[in-house]
Amino acid sequence: MSEGDSAGESIHGKPSVIGSFFTRIGQVYQSWLDRSTPFSVMRWGSTVLLTGIYMIRVYLLQGWYIVTYALGIYHLNLFIAFLSPKVDPSLLDDVDEGPALPTKQNEEFRPFIRRLPEFKFWHSATKGIVIAMICTFFEAFNVPVFWPILVMYFIMLFCITMKRQIKHMIKYRYIPFTHGKMTYKGKEDTGKAFAS
Repeated sequence: MSEGDSAGESIHGKPSVIGSFFTRIGQVYQSWLDRSTPFSVMRWGSTVLLTGIYMIRVYLLQGWYIVTYALGIYHLNLFIAFLSPKVDPSLLDDVDEGPALPTKQNEEFRPFIRRLPEFKFWHSATKGIVIAMICTFFEAFNVPVFWPILVMYFIMLFCITMKRQIKHMIKYRYIPFTHGKMTYKGKEDTGKAFAS
């Protein structure tokens, strides 16, 4: 196999038209994603708007409840990954090793590093909504189901999952919404000199 052979190239070594087209589409898409990175409020606002449009569509069509349920479970999974630390503190508990010398202070500041960063959370949630929206255009995904059962099951699953996550946060003393190390101000100088 020669150096120039790849899936996106034709027999003559030149990139194929189709391969070039999809490469260009991918580059433009990535460029738009890169430009949207600093605008988190706008990104989430558009996702909430897209979610509203999806919910209105499902309500008006009176169907695709299984797709909506799957989307809700997917978003719950993303949210739990967003709230979880990258390194699980329960895995760091080495109970079997016995006593050891202390290596750090108890109240040392450690920034919270998420398992799923905010941008990837937004991107995955938005892609999920778009895929669910596309599914509503196909009758094959409109499985007849009694939707109140799905709603109750989702609420129960959400409560159980969040209760477990909150217990985990309390047990290992981490808060996923910190904004940096706390700083303390000293007493304010009034400008008066003391005579002694």
